[in-house]
Amino acid sequence: MEISGKVAIVTGAGAGIGAALAARLVAAGARVVLADLDGASAARVAESLGADAVAVGGDVADEAVIRALIERAEAQFGPVDLYFANAGIGGGAGLDSTDEQWAAALEVNVMAHVRAARLLVPGWLSRGGGGYFVGTASAAGLLTQLGSAPYAVSKHAAVGFAEWLSVTYGDRGVRVSCVCPMGVDTRLLRGGLVPPEHAAEAELAVKAVTSAGEVLSPEEVAEIVLAGVTDEHFLILPHPEVLKMYRHKGSDYDRWIDGMRRFQAALQA
Repeated sequence: MEISGKVAIVTGAGAGIGAALAARLVAAGARVVLADLDGASAARVAESLGADAVAVGGDVADEAVIRALIERAEAQFGPVDLYFANAGIGGGAGLDSTDEQWAAALEVNVMAHVRAARLLVPGWLSRGGGGYFVGTASAAGLLTQLGSAPYAVSKHAAVGFAEWLSVTYGDRGVRVSCVCPMGVDTRLLRGGLVPPEHAAEAELAVKAVTSAGEVLSPEEVAEIVLAGVTDEHFLILPHPEVLKMYRHKGSDYDRWIDGMRRFQAALQA
């Protein structure tokens, strides 16, 4: 897809990957609505990007907030061409994760994507296709996340939803990408994957990510994502080595599980 002239919404855009995506989109000639639970942070980012960016605060897992985002984009810039479902949160730790922690992870990491697609896809179809849905999942959605069951499970679900969306509507002109990075230098990695009261699991989660590959900057990830969207790739892997790991997993699942157990034990030693 050609980015110039398009209208985009980016969630989780108050910092990290979302803010970097918004900046790259504007630089490429798009007009962007930034959304974040921290509305003040999103507003600061939007102000730095000039007249082609505006910000809306709110919980992007809330269908009413998503609807307001779409309405703001349409009123300010025109019909939405691209939706970057980028907002994400960590979760609990292991089996002691509460129902509330599970629900929060599933709401933000999965249902926010579902609700956005529910509102956008019918309009894209009525326009003859042309819309583009980009879901930020994680390498944890292809592999798994040591230390946090809610994060691992919700990211697997995000990948599954993106696959379903592409299979179901791809032949009707709706394009879909799923972004699955490993370590990115964001607040989530620095302390949000696992609640701090679970110190051992939190340390394990961070070690697992940072020892598996290079920690990229949000700007590096945004550049790779925009290149992937331009080329209309479904699976966008800022860390190419994830594909090798995923192939190993698929070729011998039992061996992969054993390897993950050994990896976990080494990190805990």
